Amino acid sequence: MSKPIRKVCVYCASSRQADPAYADAAYQLGRLLAAREIGLIYGGGSVGSMGALAEGALSMGGQVIGVLPQFMYDLEWGHLGLTELRLVNDLHERKRLMLEDVDALVALPGGSGTLEELLEAITWKRLGLYLNPIVLVNIRQYFDPLVAMLEQAIAERFMDARHQRMWQVVGRVEEVISAIEDAPPWTSDARGFATL
Repeated sequence: MSKPIRKVCVYCASSRQADPAYADAAYQLGRLLAAREIGLIYGGGSVGSMGALAEGALSMGGQVIGVLPQFMYDLEWGHLGLTELRLVNDLHERKRLMLEDVDALVALPGGSGTLEELLEAITWKRLGLYLNPIVLVNIRQYFDPLVAMLEQAIAERFMDARHQRMWQVVGRVEEVISAIEDAPPWTSDARGFATL
């Protein structure tokens, strides 16, 4: 990746009950991005890995933008100490805004919401609608089954072998920046092999 990394979108979880290793990794990722003066855009939550991610970045004076549907704000799920909290109508608008004008997407472990967001981003990349790096941070080998499923989709010819270049997998947050920088280029020419 030749252009500078200015802003990164991070998908992660709001669970308070997951292993603390996940929230710790989120906190460290937030600190790492802020230390590199990379803006963070995320789902706007205040608890779990979401809250830890935001707190990590804020502890280093980082810019943190949250994108939260109005109904979640009404349920008091939003983080009120962010640089900016953008309220949107629904989850579809949230996902679109989170990927607009970012230089990379990073996925930390999470539940169905995180996985749904991640798979939609991979689909958009396959269709040439999103062209930037996608990095999965495989804390405690969490993403092993998902990566195996995607590789199975390639092996079964539901996806092209070139689609395996759409994502990078790292084991530690300290590897995220280099994974973004070293990600293979991706262009809208991918539409030429989006279908088999």
